[in-house]
Amino acid sequence: MFFSHTRTTLCTLLLSLLVLAGCTTTDVRTTAYTPLTVEDKSIAENRLLDVGIVQFNAGLEQEDEPEEDELVFPELRRAESRYIAVTLADALQSSQGWGAVRVIPSQRTNIDVTVTGTIVQSDGETLTVDVTVTDSRGQVWFTKQYTEQASHYAYDRKHPTEGDAFQGIYNRISNDMLTYRQRLSNNYIAELRTISEIKFARSFSPGAFDRYLVQDEAGLYQLTALPADNDPMLMRVRQIRERDYLFVDTLQGYYDTFVKTMETPYQEWRAMSYEEVKQMRELKRKARNNTIMGVAAIVGGIAAAGAGGGAARQAGNVAVAGGGYLVKSGFDRRSEAKMHIEALQELGDSMEAEVEPRIVELEDRTVTLSGSVENQYRQWRELLKEIYQVETGGMSDI
Repeated sequence: MFFSHTRTTLCTLLLSLLVLAGCTTTDVRTTAYTPLTVEDKSIAENRLLDVGIVQFNAGLEQEDEPEEDELVFPELRRAESRYIAVTLADALQSSQGWGAVRVIPSQRTNIDVTVTGTIVQSDGETLTVDVTVTDSRGQVWFTKQYTEQASHYAYDRKHPTEGDAFQGIYNRISNDMLTYRQRLSNNYIAELRTISEIKFARSFSPGAFDRYLVQDEAGLYQLTALPADNDPMLMRVRQIRERDYLFVDTLQGYYDTFVKTMETPYQEWRAMSYEEVKQMRELKRKARNNTIMGVAAIVGGIAAAGAGGGAARQAGNVAVAGGGYLVKSGFDRRSEAKMHIEALQELGDSMEAEVEPRIVELEDRTVTLSGSVENQYRQWRELLKEIYQVETGGMSDI
């Protein structure tokens, strides 16, 4: 009676394990992605807003340690933070709905529209980013998470797809921004442009320009007055701002060169990563199934061996041995998956040598733009302040 009850219980457990082993997921892939919305008519110049895209946060400061198969390689993520910003800038420019679209090394408050983002996941198969769009008034247009999976055709050399493997994400961000901007009134857009200019001027001469702006309780900026167009200090600020634009435009050449240089090895990495991710998923599925079936076989073998009788014991021993082999096979597959992860780590490390910084030639100096592009830009802004102080004779804050 005891053995009968035990066999029933074990059989139930065996069936449950086998059902679990048979459960698999099916991933659906498609080559279609959201098309880019383009302005269908010539937009008036007074409705054009300049956009600054801050190179994305690499997403390396997350509180929780990433799982070993999340494929987070610091060197690669830092390169991607620039690549994604440049690719998004290309999409915005192609939409023909904006003024100057520039990638910037750090966030500034004196740009009409600022885009910031964080890389949440990037492994060649899936790209997920968090994006926030804010205007110079301080108004948040939207904060949204975008995610997309690459088609299995994305890295097919025989039939390459047009654009980036995750072009749909960039198009969707661009489309959402364009939709929001199209709802803005001409007065609001004009106000944004003026606020941007005053905030730039205030960063050089707070004493002279503070009185033109106030912040309300919500932190939004409001214009209280406007300086005269022929105000000498404002005219000097406008000249300084043009120099700043020149420097930032020079940075665009750096970013473009950077992306072109990393394009080939990066796409190779993404293609290999895509395959590795799929293989790891399959290996883990097989490892899980083999482990479950192995345990089930062992349990069933023990039940059979305990049922009594020489033939039953012999069959039970065979089942236990077979189950042990399946369990070992499951662990071996996990070890193989671990090897794929280590191979990806080596690929990620090799990217560091492929994405070395570039040297940008300026009018009066040669600037090395390395991992400290932000520091170089801060030094440039300090130099601009010195130039402004010299041109105003130290009277700027009177």
